[in-house]
Amino acid sequence: MDLGLKDRVYVVTGATRGLGNATARELVADGAKVVLTGRDEERVAATAAELGPNAVGVAVDNADPGAPERLVAAAREAFGRFDGVLVSVGGPPAGFVADNTDEQWQAAFESVFLGAVRLARTAAAELEEGGVIGFVLSGSVHEPIPGLTISNGLRPGLAGFAKSLSDELGPRGIRVVGLLPARIDTDRVRELDALSADPEATRAANESRIPLRRYGRPEEFGRAAAFLLSPAASYLTGIMLPVDGGMRHGF
Repeated sequence: MDLGLKDRVYVVTGATRGLGNATARELVADGAKVVLTGRDEERVAATAAELGPNAVGVAVDNADPGAPERLVAAAREAFGRFDGVLVSVGGPPAGFVADNTDEQWQAAFESVFLGAVRLARTAAAELEEGGVIGFVLSGSVHEPIPGLTISNGLRPGLAGFAKSLSDELGPRGIRVVGLLPARIDTDRVRELDALSADPEATRAANESRIPLRRYGRPEEFGRAAAFLLSPAASYLTGIMLPVDGGMRHGF
């Protein structure tokens, strides 16, 4: 199936590793062009070089108020158009309510929440009919994850923002979508498993609660994200798609 991605141009944040990287790879593989971001300038340059001429890298922090304008300008300068954005950002620090400091909450809010709002707001002003704004969120939108208190506090609010945005932008033909990963086999998830006394047992216990009985592969998430961002998903907006192997058992 042709997703209609050829020559479309997307900004993908947090794309030097993890789920953002997996999405950027799938977009480029299907013919799209990508402006990818990360905070480490060398890693950004290396990732863009690895993806080839249809990718350019811009080293920015999602929390930087000037990042959105820079990224849209980079897309237009490098590829002559701007069709959408996927907002992905590394997860905030793990910890329980008593563990997390005000400083950790503030930093996570600036990066995970307000940074995403700014990117979406700027994209909304720049996109034309057929454009799309995507958010990488978390299964914590529906059910809190033990030990990830900050994420549990921020992700559901961002999902609510995305849903409101989809209502506002729908009449202009601009879509807004969210993805809710669970146990995808990324560095981040392995780091979280490693916080336990027995990482292998923790992984086995998690896999036992997943109907497919395994962690997802990054490319499986990337393909789902690429589809939602593509013209092939033109009648999907305001949705939160679980990419979790069936781990969420509710409807």
